[in-house]
Amino acid sequence: MKQNTQLSLSVQLPDDETFQSFLSQENHAVVIRLQQFIDLVAKRESEPSALYLFGKQGVGKSHLLHACCSYADSLGLSSLCLSFAELEQFSVEMLDGLESIDVICLDDIHLIAGNSIFESAVFDLFNRITEQGKYLVISGDQNVSNLTIELPDLKSRLSWGLTEKVLPLNDDGKISALQFRAQQRGLFLSYDVAKFLLTRLSREMSYLINALDELDKASIREQRKITIPFIKEIFQNLSV
Repeated sequence: MKQNTQLSLSVQLPDDETFQSFLSQENHAVVIRLQQFIDLVAKRESEPSALYLFGKQGVGKSHLLHACCSYADSLGLSSLCLSFAELEQFSVEMLDGLESIDVICLDDIHLIAGNSIFESAVFDLFNRITEQGKYLVISGDQNVSNLTIELPDLKSRLSWGLTEKVLPLNDDGKISALQFRAQQRGLFLSYDVAKFLLTRLSREMSYLINALDELDKASIREQRKITIPFIKEIFQNLSV
């Protein structure tokens, strides 16, 4: 029986964060490599058993990890995504027994740098996963050599596997991605409105997507289209 373990701690994975919704010509090869990696996992042919994904904050690494889990699920594999950004919400015991899951995604590993307990626990998990023939996808904000992970053995393990760099979107790419995500929600977001969001708010995609979510809720609540005047009105009273 397939183990349905697609949880990111307290919340389920976003159902709109898939490979199909990751629009980025700059990272097309990265998406293909991740899909191929999961395909080989399904066939038990992937070697090595880990893939390290790195890039600056806001380039979409979390989206890609969620997409890996979604794609793994579509192939009948069990999966789990944990974010170290939620470190204060769980203890190292959360990592116990994860070697029974086919694909484990660990997001923002740089956030455990200097935490000897978590560094050791992730190293132990890495070994157990390898022994059990399971697979890891890990993200960080730097390439392995520049990570400030203090445990040499963990840095060594991270360098064993495949490595892919996620590049940031240019402004036109961000606008297209926003329009696509809006379309998925049944919303129409004109080019001018999307560009206004980009210039009015943070340019990080995660921030922009959160803003779009809030605008979606507000437009439903007030039965209004998302226009520039509407955005100005909403953001006068709303922090996103």
